Amino acid sequence: MQLFYVPTISGAEVILDETESKHAVRVLRLKEGDEIELVDGKGGFYKARIQNANPKKCQLSIIESQTEFGKKDFHLHIAIAPTKNIDRTEWFLEKCTEIGIDEVTPLLSEHSERKVIKPERLEKILVSAMKQSVKAYLPKLNELTKLSDLLTQATETKKFIAHCNEGEKPHLKNVVKPGEEVLILIGPEGDFSPEEVELALENGFEAISLGNARLRTETAGVVACHIVNLAND
Repeated sequence: MQLFYVPTISGAEVILDETESKHAVRVLRLKEGDEIELVDGKGGFYKARIQNANPKKCQLSIIESQTEFGKKDFHLHIAIAPTKNIDRTEWFLEKCTEIGIDEVTPLLSEHSERKVIKPERLEKILVSAMKQSVKAYLPKLNELTKLSDLLTQATETKKFIAHCNEGEKPHLKNVVKPGEEVLILIGPEGDFSPEEVELALENGFEAISLGNARLRTETAGVVACHIVNLAND
């Protein structure tokens, strides 16, 4: 059954936006009486029946609903420096949404290669990945944020910074526990500077390792996401 995204659902009647309507009617050739599934990105999962297959305003009636579909008992927030090639950042967003992530903050640090992003495009990646992986929660995408600001604003109970600077660091898999609110910082290709790492430690972050291999930024983000989800499996 096809899955569609409708951010606001109230009552028994729903109208798909023009993009989703066109996909349903023109691409998938759905018609009156056909049933589809909807998510609202806030945990709502619905089954609906097409009442009017208009390619601009496809009208539906809700026939089943479920709240908190797939709700997790932990919260994962990854703050990551956008890559110079934005396709790699989009890949990170897609894969982490599929695996399971709640919040993403594009991070601006000393060695950042990219200092401008297009949030509208990134939001579309998140929506597409949410639908593809049949999830009902849309990850929150924050605005591009300076590392120094994030360090003082973070409210998560467990805060980690992954970096490649010398020194003994525990592996993330050995320190993350089930049911926690977790924030993980992932730096750019040039890594965090020693000064940035020190500032993070002064603000309550714990330095961690993601393994012996030196990972690309987007790979490190996916590995961190996977480890936290495994810890909560």
